[in-house]
Amino acid sequence: MASVSVAELGGPEARRQSVWRYWRGGLRGSEFVWAAAFLVPYICVFLAFVVYPVGYGLWMGSSLHLYPELFADPIYQQTLVNTLIFLALGVNLKLFFALMLSGFFMRKGWWVKGLLMLYVLPWAVPALPSFISIHWMLNGEWGLINNAIYHIFGVDGPSWLNQRWSALGSAIYSHLWKWLPFWTVILLAGRMSISQEVYDAAEVDGATGFKRFLYITFPLLANLYLVLTLLATVFLLGDFNSIFFVTGGGPANSTHLLATLGIRNAFDMGNPPLGVAAVMSALPLLIPLVIILMRRLKAAEVHV
Repeated sequence: MASVSVAELGGPEARRQSVWRYWRGGLRGSEFVWAAAFLVPYICVFLAFVVYPVGYGLWMGSSLHLYPELFADPIYQQTLVNTLIFLALGVNLKLFFALMLSGFFMRKGWWVKGLLMLYVLPWAVPALPSFISIHWMLNGEWGLINNAIYHIFGVDGPSWLNQRWSALGSAIYSHLWKWLPFWTVILLAGRMSISQEVYDAAEVDGATGFKRFLYITFPLLANLYLVLTLLATVFLLGDFNSIFFVTGGGPANSTHLLATLGIRNAFDMGNPPLGVAAVMSALPLLIPLVIILMRRLKAAEVHV
């Protein structure tokens, strides 16, 4: 005779009870009530502020007729170049300098700890007042930098924000200044996790100075460095603060990134679907990065 489960013998009612017991997770009475009381608000917040906005945004940007209009826009073409330059310089310079500075802060001494505390301050302070302050410091007429140039050298400083490349460079520098301490601290923690016994054994074999970094430190940090590079790229694709508050996308919309162009199209131009389409055009780059990142994290978890 063929075996028959209890749920099948009991019919639909038994199957419903079995499913209900599965979702209850073995909780009974007041335990289930308390679990639901804590869980339901989080589910509602997640649905209201994550699922709905993302789903509605994808729906707005799903119309295919938006993309020929977007790709034909010369501002979008310029924005795409700006985004690639921002990613190439912002991510690579940030991680390279963070790696080098993490080695400096590995030194012993109270003065190094004091410098580290001062170094972390730009990341610790809120981003909005920081970038607004940088914007006014770069003002060509009465900004702090140009005033200092005039009083020291007796010449007028450049118009930092009135030319495309100097404005874009200023935004990249602002982004590095703001976020470099964050990545430095992470790489510093990675360096500190390397056992001193490994360095002692390498020193016996003659690996000192640069050779110790080349053959010991960097290979052990390589996976962390790659994961941080992927994370920094994903974060930077969605970042708009450094452009929005430092250059405002100017001059003449020549320094926009995809994130700030999306805001411009949605609010300034009154075309939210086109703004969402501008942001969604980064998905062909973003999705592979997220997949690679998840695989690297999974591989690291397996090795641990």
